[in-house]
Amino acid sequence: MKKILVIGANGQIGKIVVELLHNQDRPVVAMVRSKQQAETLENMGVEVVVGDLETDFEHAFKDCDKVVFSAGSGGNTGYDKTLLIDLWAAKKAVDYSLKVGIQHFVMVSGLGAQDPDEFESEIKPYLVAKYFADQYLLSSGLNYTILRPGLLTNDKGQGLITTTRSTSTNDLFISREDVAKSIEYCINYGGASNQIVELYHGNEVISTALTASN
Repeated sequence: MKKILVIGANGQIGKIVVELLHNQDRPVVAMVRSKQQAETLENMGVEVVVGDLETDFEHAFKDCDKVVFSAGSGGNTGYDKTLLIDLWAAKKAVDYSLKVGIQHFVMVSGLGAQDPDEFESEIKPYLVAKYFADQYLLSSGLNYTILRPGLLTNDKGQGLITTTRSTSTNDLFISREDVAKSIEYCINYGGASNQIVELYHGNEVISTALTASN
């Protein structure tokens, strides 16, 4: 059975995705950047591969047919890392996916990546990077899902979302756990295939919301 590669598996969303898939006995490979990060996941019984997003990480794609790109440079790094991780590493992940024949590529993007000028934001360079990474995936010919969650919270996930943007900016948030559950649904059931979907807290179960997006 082919495996599911989660890039950014030590991040908050990526770690939840790995746990969800592992608990379902799905063949998941967690990609992290250091041996220290690998130990925690290996202790859970997860297959781990160490790879540096700033160099060549094609080896991580071996025996995989689905990919989740949830890596990010983080809010404490400079714009150089934003460019290298959120744009260039994402571009390389798409190239590697084409080379090995990945069947589904799930990209974790962000609200505002559709038009970085739409909102006043302190993270505009990140949104610009995500805009071009998303466009590269769209033009690649890969079967894709691009998820653009609103403001991320650490609230417990309810499994209830909406893909419709509210007119009130106060409603444009979602828990990381519900984003992870949405990724899991897309990977396992092909939800939102070849779609760009915004994610917010809502009243629809994830399967219904993402099936309706197709």
